[in-house]
Amino acid sequence: MGSNEVANNPIHVVCIPVPAQSHTKAMLKLAKLLHHRGLHITFVSTEFNHKRFLKSLGPNSLDGLPSFRFETIPDGLSSSDEDTTQDQLLLGESIINNLLAPFRDLLRKLNHTATPDNPPVTHILSDGLMTFAITAAEEIGIPIVLSFSISALKDESCLTNGFLDKVIDWIPGMNGIRLRDLPHNFMTTNPNDIFWNYCLEVMRRVDKASAVVLHTFDALEQDVLDALSSILPLVYAIGPLQLLLNQIPENPLNAMGCSLWKEETQSLKWLDSKAPNSVVYVSFGSSAVITPEQLVEFGWGLANSKLPFFWVIRPDLVVGESAILPPEFVDETKERGLIASWCPQEQVLKHSSVGGFLTHCGWSSTIESLCAGVPMLCWPCSTDQPTNCYYACNEWDIGMEIGKDVKREQVEKLVIELMEGEKGKQMKNKVMQWKKLAEEATSPHGSSSLNLDNFVNQVLLRKN
Repeated sequence: MGSNEVANNPIHVVCIPVPAQSHTKAMLKLAKLLHHRGLHITFVSTEFNHKRFLKSLGPNSLDGLPSFRFETIPDGLSSSDEDTTQDQLLLGESIINNLLAPFRDLLRKLNHTATPDNPPVTHILSDGLMTFAITAAEEIGIPIVLSFSISALKDESCLTNGFLDKVIDWIPGMNGIRLRDLPHNFMTTNPNDIFWNYCLEVMRRVDKASAVVLHTFDALEQDVLDALSSILPLVYAIGPLQLLLNQIPENPLNAMGCSLWKEETQSLKWLDSKAPNSVVYVSFGSSAVITPEQLVEFGWGLANSKLPFFWVIRPDLVVGESAILPPEFVDETKERGLIASWCPQEQVLKHSSVGGFLTHCGWSSTIESLCAGVPMLCWPCSTDQPTNCYYACNEWDIGMEIGKDVKREQVEKLVIELMEGEKGKQMKNKVMQWKKLAEEATSPHGSSSLNLDNFVNQVLLRKN
C-alpha cells in the first residue's frame, strides 16, 4: 500500500484483545503487521494489564508512535498484585458484564477528538471472545473484524471416560476427533452454565463480523479452514505472526515487547553452555495452574530422566500455594536443571540446545514450538488445549500426550523417548517439515503473506 493511498484512505483500526498474555501477544503482533501496511492503530488494554506492561517492559515501552497508540479501559475488578494472573472466572464475568460501557465511551472519545493526523475510527479488530465489542460496533456503526486465538472453560467429572472416548463424526473438517479432545468449554452437564452459554453467544454472533482472522496457516489446518470458509464469508489464515514480522527487519515497533511479566534473559546464557538438542524446556504457559502433587511428580520425572532441563515456574503456577520443590530435588538436579519464573519463550525455543518442549499445549506455545522445529510432550489443562494436543499428536505427528493423572515414571519415560528415542527422532523430522511449511507460508509470496494483503485490501480498504 503506497503512501498516497494511505493519505487518501485514512484507516484507523482499534484493536482489543482478551486481557490475558497469549491473546494480547497475538493481537499486538497482528497490530504491528497492520501498522506496517500503513494503518493507524489504537491498541486497547485494561488498566491492570497496561500497568503490568509498563512494569515488565519499562516506563517508556508503550510510548509507541503517532500512528500506533495505546489506550486503556477499566476492567471493573478490584486491584490486585500486578505480577499475578487475574482470576480467570472473575475476568470472564468482567468481560461479559463490565467492558461494554467503557469501550463504547473510548470509541466515542476517539471519534470526537479525531484530527487529520489521528483519523476517526474506521474498523474494530476484536478478539472473537469479546462479544461486547460487536455490540459497541453495531451501536456506533463501525465494521468489526474478529480474530481468534483460543477459547475458555471446564469439564464435568460425571462425564465418564467411555463417553469421552466417543469419536465424533459430525464436525466439519475434524474427522476422527473424540469428545475428550474438544475444548473444555464445550463440555458441561449444566445447560445454564454461564460460560457455556457465553460460548454459544460467541458462535451465534460470529456472522456479525465483516471478516474472521485466524492465527494459523493454510497448510497446517486446510480441512478446518475449508469448512469454516463454507460457513463464513471471509476467513483469513494469517500466521505464524512472528514469522511474518520477521519479514520486516526495520520495523520501528520491533523493540516493543509483548510480555506482561518481566522476562529473565539469563536463561539464554545457561542454554549456551549446553550441547545441541540436549535440553528439555518445560512451561505450562501464562494461566494454567497445577496442584502441589503434580508439581512434585513432574519434578521427579524430570530429575529421574537424568537429562538437562529448563523449567519455567510462575509464582502463581501452583493452586493456592507457593511453588516449592523438595530440597532433595534441588540437590539432585542443581548441576543440570535451571528454574526461572518467566522467560522469552520464542528465543528459548529457537536456541540450539533445546531439543524438546513439555507444554500445556496452549495455541501460542504450540505455534511457537512448531516454528522453532521443537517436538512436544503435551499435557493439556483446559479450554482449547485438548484440541491442540489432539492435532499435535494425531494429525501433525509432532507431539506425545502425557496422561492427565501425572506420574513421575511416565514423565521420565516420555521425556527420555522425546529426547533420545525413535519416536522422538520421528517427531523431530516431522516438526522440521512443518517448520519449513510455516516459513514458506510467511515468505513474501506465501499463503499467509497473500492472505494478509488480501485482508487489508478486501476488508480494511474495501478494494476488490
